[in-house]
Amino acid sequence: MTENELATKIIGCAIKVHTALGPGLLERTYQECLFYEINKSGLICEKEKPIPLVYEEVKLDCGYRIDLLVNNKVVIEIKSVEALNDVHLAQTLTYLKLGNYKLGLLINFNVLMLKQGIKRIANGL
Repeated sequence: MTENELATKIIGCAIKVHTALGPGLLERTYQECLFYEINKSGLICEKEKPIPLVYEEVKLDCGYRIDLLVNNKVVIEIKSVEALNDVHLAQTLTYLKLGNYKLGLLINFNVLMLKQGIKRIANGL
């Protein structure tokens, strides 16, 4: 399954979670529910996936963790904030670069309509 096909399924799962819960809850709540929905849909989803930083020849465990990683291809960064900003985009792009992933979804659940809270982020590698 391609990154784009995965993203379509992931967004469907996210919409289902947002429709059921609405805005205003903690990020962790949305993360757990989305993790459940993605796994239920038949995709492979890892939660809090550690991602090391490699500097020259040294592999450093700096505590970076991807909220959700789907089929080892799509990074999902979950937020529940008033508005997404450049730091959130940079964080997601950093995870894409560190893990050599091509596609990330930055999802802010604290919106009235979820489509307003989804940003696709592509890594040109």
